[in-house]
Amino acid sequence: MADLVRYAVSPRRAFQCLASSFFQFNSFVVFATCIFSLTFICSPAQAATNPADPNKVIRIAFPGADDGFDMVRTANYYSAIVASAIQEPLLTYDYLARPAKLVPNTAETMPIVSDGGKVYIFHIKKGIYFAPDPAFKGVKRELTAQDYAYTFKRFLDPKNHSPSASFLSGKIEGMDFELKKAKQLGRFDYDAPVRGLETPDRYTLRITLKEPDYNFLYIMAYSGFGAVAREVVDHYGAQVGQHPVGTGPYMLQTYVPRSKIVLVANPNYQPFIWNFKPTDDAWDKQLVQDMQGKKMPQVGRIEISVIEEAQSSWLAFQSKQLDMMSIPASFAPVALDGTVLKPDLAQQGILLNRSIEPEVTYTFLNYKDPVIGGNSLEKIALRRAIIMSYSTADELEIVRKKQATKAEMIIPDGVVGHDPSYRSSVGYDPDLANKLLDHFGYKRGSDGYRTLPDGKPLALKITTEADSSSQQMSEIWQHGLDKIGIHVTFPVSNFADNLKTATQCKLMMWGGAWIADYPEGDNFMQLLYGPNSGQGNHGCYASPAFDALYAKAKSLPPGAARNQLYAQMNRQVEADSVWLLGVSRVSNSVIRPWVKGYKRHPILASYWQYLDVEKH
Repeated sequence: MADLVRYAVSPRRAFQCLASSFFQFNSFVVFATCIFSLTFICSPAQAATNPADPNKVIRIAFPGADDGFDMVRTANYYSAIVASAIQEPLLTYDYLARPAKLVPNTAETMPIVSDGGKVYIFHIKKGIYFAPDPAFKGVKRELTAQDYAYTFKRFLDPKNHSPSASFLSGKIEGMDFELKKAKQLGRFDYDAPVRGLETPDRYTLRITLKEPDYNFLYIMAYSGFGAVAREVVDHYGAQVGQHPVGTGPYMLQTYVPRSKIVLVANPNYQPFIWNFKPTDDAWDKQLVQDMQGKKMPQVGRIEISVIEEAQSSWLAFQSKQLDMMSIPASFAPVALDGTVLKPDLAQQGILLNRSIEPEVTYTFLNYKDPVIGGNSLEKIALRRAIIMSYSTADELEIVRKKQATKAEMIIPDGVVGHDPSYRSSVGYDPDLANKLLDHFGYKRGSDGYRTLPDGKPLALKITTEADSSSQQMSEIWQHGLDKIGIHVTFPVSNFADNLKTATQCKLMMWGGAWIADYPEGDNFMQLLYGPNSGQGNHGCYASPAFDALYAKAKSLPPGAARNQLYAQMNRQVEADSVWLLGVSRVSNSVIRPWVKGYKRHPILASYWQYLDVEKH
């Protein structure tokens, strides 16, 4: 999923921030007035399948709040991490293979592909069961092909306004007719047959596309496309996001919104044997030595706390209240000597897993905003000047503590379509920005701040969060905008609420980040595709030139011709000045010695089913 994550946090997908970060000590947990405590009681007969030991616990923290776990309704990465541990897509990724390699998940094998890449036939494994839940009224519910057909339809149902609908919209044969009918009737008919989404038997799913899509298999591994049972949605209705139910290794036990999440082993989950082939590096060889042949999952309980402040999360790790985390950038000088752990941490047996995230951070400038939006030359000049006022070099030094690299291209390193020789045409240059504003009539008043060409006040609002990293970036913005005479304020809210508002195209400017849902450039370029406004395209950018290039690229197989179009799309975005492109962050994951089997994966959201915990 394309998973949107908080701009300020240090890496992974907050990305995979990976695992991103981690845990709040009990004394810090605030129990809000709205508390969901969900507990599932399983019969002894059901409790025999999953080998996970309830005494083996992983404690982590998220640096930003989730937004519930109905992935139809959110692109929040923290939501996706949890949801992907509960609900399973048809395909997934080999845990150790690099570059990322697709493998079957609930499908028996990779699909049969025919008709020039338009028809995909998946055969679902038999004997996969959903976690026990009151929605099933005491019946042990098997996963079927129809569950995936229903899940895909929910993403496309117009009433759901899914931010991830673009992954499927306009692709499935016959679906456009059903969507048109839904808009006319005011409801989507989930029982109507769709030519491109057929279930000829209980375990077979046949998907027919209108045109070949060379990324379709990646889409089938998207973490948001984990199977959801219709009975669960019917049972919980609008509250289904607080009651996720799936066939994955874990299920939700306790949920305190924006504070604490507890997952426990799904007793109906079918175990697998840890049997991954290592690459040549020593880290993989140690993993194989520690984990080879174990029946998985081993960890029976995952405790997640939301700690938005870096200092609190680092203190929690130091006091052994977290088992693993991604080092906040602000604490990199405390924890690292260059690229290795400082001796006091290494002597504790703590391990460091270091990788550059397949992500970019960015700040969008809303193309529909009445002050800065539009495609007139004076509006483009204003946005260009704003972008040129921001010092990414200061961000790398002050905020990221050199634990990031400057992004030159929207498609990051490690993703197909990235060009390592590409250089952005827009850079930090407040002197040129001032000349640009002068030329287009943005005059300075007696207070030193500029007005719009018509004499009306010019004021920016850059929405942000309350953590220290966000505050530091606000100071960099303030310093740069003062140099070019533009007044700015920084409305503060929490990440989850900001994301909701961004999906409505109501924020003038906001910083976010995108980490690869799948390792192909389309996953990033779709963030600027006009029809995706409000569905990843939170800056509401709408350029006929960009959209034409995007459509052409979609029709081409991977290769030099498509990569060249990606480069042209980058140039178009620079010309229209709708994004300040930021950085790709370094993930410095620290792991306590009792946690075995961890390696940061570039795509997978959740990873707990691959780990073990030794007694300590």
